[in-house]
Amino acid sequence: MIALRVEVPIACFRQSHAREYIETYPVPPPATVYGMLLSVLGELNCYSHCGTQLAIALAEKLEKSTVIRTVHRFKTRDVADSSNIRLDYQELVTNVELFVWVVAGSDKSRPNLPERIQEAFANPASITRFGGLCLGESHDLVNAINIVGEEQQKALYWLVQSRTGYLTLPYWVNHVGLKGTYWKRYELQKLMQPYPLANAWTEIQPYQHDSS
Repeated sequence: MIALRVEVPIACFRQSHAREYIETYPVPPPATVYGMLLSVLGELNCYSHCGTQLAIALAEKLEKSTVIRTVHRFKTRDVADSSNIRLDYQELVTNVELFVWVVAGSDKSRPNLPERIQEAFANPASITRFGGLCLGESHDLVNAINIVGEEQQKALYWLVQSRTGYLTLPYWVNHVGLKGTYWKRYELQKLMQPYPLANAWTEIQPYQHDSS
């Protein structure tokens, strides 16, 4: 198991069904966190570490703000047409302090994802990647990401699976359309818990039968 601490000053974890009003989830979904971890390694194949299990916790609940931003929505073939550009409201969260635990689970790659992350921090020159490291949208740059000790000495807001949870978050995303995107139900629980509980783990798979 490897544990990471991630800092992001400003982000939007866009809700899957958000359209004109761009709402944000109050916590980055497992699919978003998995994408960030692949980006750390410069890995372009999202299937490369299927079976990896993630646990996610926030240091504090995130505060939301609303801004007006320019959004491109292509209504005509001419990309320069002014009808393709409009102003929309977007929610943002600030001062994201995130903890992520990663275990190999049923990831059959060799090396597996936690081993590759460990190697990336031990030998950064071995990594070939491009662009800034983001969590959320492409402009939501990660300020810092570090390996931390497994034990946490303060209460965290843990993302845990729950049949009655108020959050429905994607753990696998099809970026072409909603078909092939899969969700689970979660809630945030404030716990003085040094290690992830069983219901805090999410397996990253294109599809898996959930019998819980």
